[in-house]
Amino acid sequence: MRTMLKANWIHLVHLVGLAPLALLAWDAFTGRLTVNPIQYLTQRTGYAAIVLLVLSLTCTPLSIVGGWKRVLALRRPLGLYSFLYAVLHMMIFTALDFGLDLALIVQEIAEKRYILVGAAALLLLAPLALTSTKGWQRRLGRSWKRLHRLVYLAAPLALVHYAWSQKSDIRQPLILGFLAAVALILRLPLIRRRIEGWRRARSSRSDSAIISDASQRRPAGDSHPSG
Repeated sequence: MRTMLKANWIHLVHLVGLAPLALLAWDAFTGRLTVNPIQYLTQRTGYAAIVLLVLSLTCTPLSIVGGWKRVLALRRPLGLYSFLYAVLHMMIFTALDFGLDLALIVQEIAEKRYILVGAAALLLLAPLALTSTKGWQRRLGRSWKRLHRLVYLAAPLALVHYAWSQKSDIRQPLILGFLAAVALILRLPLIRRRIEGWRRARSSRSDSAIISDASQRRPAGDSHPSG
């Protein structure tokens, strides 16, 4: 069982990514979409998009601080699931809430700045999702990394959108914003090099201590004459 989990642990990210959608489907099936189902769906899909986006940002810092390289493989699926919920969030707003009435949508965006900021974040995330495959990575070469740095702008915009959309309680946006800020700060080259250097030095000291302890416990059989 443990071997199976170790071999397939990365697939657990799909359970995390699909869980919000499954919960929404269950709420719809059991009639728990509240008295304002459109608002409920809009808020839940937006929240899922934000949380998954922040989780995708934390993968690299976890690798930097803890040396867990395998967690880097989670960045792409978490980012794609975040984009999925962001698109659902936008579709619910434009199609269900405003019936695809372009004039009303433009008027709403003009009147509410948080919608404009959210739309900007979604537009920045779109090319990242579309070019997330290995094929696009090969085609774009070095430009691929430069393009995908747009997430460092999209994430703060998405968090501002979330904070501005809240009427009073902004504790959750602040918590997520703090986590995103820490994740971005740990990516700074100077900080990253220092953390990785500290980790390597600590690992080296630990290995030296293990070797020293093993040599001290080794039986002194070689000191006895043979024959």
